[in-house]
Amino acid sequence: MVVLIDELDDLNQEVFNLRESKGLDYLFLALYAFAGLATELIYAFLLEPALYNAPMESWTTAQTIIHWIITCATWGIITFLLIKTANKKYNFNLFENDGDLKIWQWVSVLFCLVFMIVLSYIDWDGFKVVKEFEKKGLLKFIFQYIYYAFETGLFALIIIFGQKTFEKWFKKRNFPYGGILVALTWGLGHILSKGSVLAGITTALSGFIFGVVYLLVNRDVKKTFVLLFIMFAF
Repeated sequence: MVVLIDELDDLNQEVFNLRESKGLDYLFLALYAFAGLATELIYAFLLEPALYNAPMESWTTAQTIIHWIITCATWGIITFLLIKTANKKYNFNLFENDGDLKIWQWVSVLFCLVFMIVLSYIDWDGFKVVKEFEKKGLLKFIFQYIYYAFETGLFALIIIFGQKTFEKWFKKRNFPYGGILVALTWGLGHILSKGSVLAGITTALSGFIFGVVYLLVNRDVKKTFVLLFIMFAF
């Protein structure tokens, strides 16, 4: 009898955990992802400057790499927890998609890819990946791009959860709500972290296009991540 009661309790808990999710649930997940990105500000402007007794721009190569490692570890844990929460609590499997892409979708994705690379080229006065390598050297370049990969994962989650939020509210699936949300949050974050409105506007435009790409690839998370990483890092 005790065993049966325990099993019923477990079943009731699973039913509760898999309750019908609401838009607000996904909005919180999106904002948690944004807050996860913002944890770097605590490291970069509060904790590590006090530890190293120097501002970020004066850090040694070792200190900069340690910063990236700590930030990536934090972002990786947050990403894992958010994906697990969405799956377990709201029964939302991020790795499901809407099937194969049609030719017009591939063409549209290619257009977005070229547009973003051109925008990046103008912004950096050259290819970003080349400029980063020339400026940082091989060792810092490697860790910088590992850092970019983890950053891509988190802002991709803002897009995915943001898209789910507004689809729950408005019942419309073919508008890039997630791109708008990441444009507002991630763009604002760049204004605050870099102190540049232009950087924020450029980031906001990029975020919107990233949201469009997520829909163009039929919500395929793997394709989305690869494309977003290329557009963001190159």
